[in-house]
This record gives sequence, C-alpha cells and structure tokens, in this order.
Amino acid sequence: MYQRKNNKLLLIFLITTTILLLHSTSRVQGKKYLRCELARELLDKYRVNKTFLSNWICLIEHESDRDTKKVTPLGNGERKLGIFQISSKECNSVDNKVTACDVQKYPCCKIKCENFLTDDISQDVECAVKIFEAKGFQYWSGWSTYCRNPQNLPNLGVACGIY
Repeated sequence: MYQRKNNKLLLIFLITTTILLLHSTSRVQGKKYLRCELARELLDKYRVNKTFLSNWICLIEHESDRDTKKVTPLGNGERKLGIFQISSKECNSVDNKVTACDVQKYPCCKIKCENFLTDDISQDVECAVKIFEAKGFQYWSGWSTYCRNPQNLPNLGVACGIY
C-alpha cells in the first residue's frame, strides 16, 4: 500500500514537472514561420523585391531557421538577433539605441535590440534591407555559405506558387 502511494506521488511529480518544463520552453521560442507564409509576408506586406525573394528566404532559413526570437552569441561579446540574425552592433545593449556608429562598417539601423526579438518583423525587415543595400547579402555568413550559388536557392514558384 505504501509503495503504491509513493508511485502515485512520483507519477504526479513527473507529470507536473514535464508540464512546467514544456510550458517554460514554449515561451522562449518566437514565431517560427513556414517557408511560404514568410515568402508571402515579405512580398505582400513588406514589399521585398521579388527578384531577391529566394535569396532572403534562403538566408533566413540558414541564419535563424525562420525563428523570430533566435539569439546567437558570438565569441567577442556580440550577438546575432532575430529572424535575420542582425548583429548587435546594429543596436546598443546598454540603452538599446545606437548613439554613434561607423556607416562604413555597418549601416546603423538605430533600432532597439529587443525589437529584433519580437514576432513583429517590420523593423527587422527595414534594417535587413538597409544592410543589404549597403553591404549586399554577403553581410550574412549563412547566405555566403549556403545561398550564394543560385542552384541552392528555394524554388518559390514550385513550392509556394510565387512566380
């Protein structure tokens, strides 16, 4: 009888712990876009140039796996933030605003760091387009490694009906 009571308590404890762990980890991950959902949003809502849409999707998939809250720590104290994995050099972690920057090194988006980690990607897109216009896609190592070759780009016409 005592053994059964302990087994029930252990089972309740394990179930409760599992539920708490699942709940706490679900709040950490941001919105994880589906490929076609993201492509349509970039095209329709943010008016990203269709010519480069496959490049943007490839870049995002290799940088953040389409996760809006992804943070990648770098060895030098910097971090890459959000769906585009924009360098924390684009913002200031102390007061969350860029006060001065070298436009030759990076284009100064002047956006709060925390804004790169929300499910609203409007500021992320705005900053990524500025970076692209100043530096090109090679700013992102994920693009340089995986997307530079046009054969590696997703065919959004076939996959998503975007022609």
